[in-house]
Amino acid sequence: QVQLVESGGGSVQSGGSLRLSCAASGYSFSSNSFCMGWFRQAPGKEREGVAHIHMLTSNIYYSDSVKGRFTISQDRAKNTVNLQMNLLKPEDTATYYCAAVRSYGACPRTAWTYWGQGTQVTVSS
Repeated sequence: QVQLVESGGGSVQSGGSLRLSCAASGYSFSSNSFCMGWFRQAPGKEREGVAHIHMLTSNIYYSDSVKGRFTISQDRAKNTVNLQMNLLKPEDTATYYCAAVRSYGACPRTAWTYWGQGTQVTVSS
């Protein structure tokens, strides 16, 4: 059974940093043609893709709203993907979800297959 478990959320003041981690179990995403990534959803807003990485090619995508502030990385040995979030803003407040999807090409923007339960990130001004 595939599971994605997020950790590292919390509360921080504007300008601060947090590091999210997503541990995958039940399948070796890092050894196969999968994308892993982070999405977020704030109350009353649609879910948006934040960053993703192809586990074999290491191709990376960032949304414009986080480019230059967030960094996604993978640890193949641990089958995990991390999201370092710096210079956090109140508008980054949301529930952050880890997700994975098989892809033999570019990572898709929608229709990801596996999802974690989410971790809350709250940024106060």
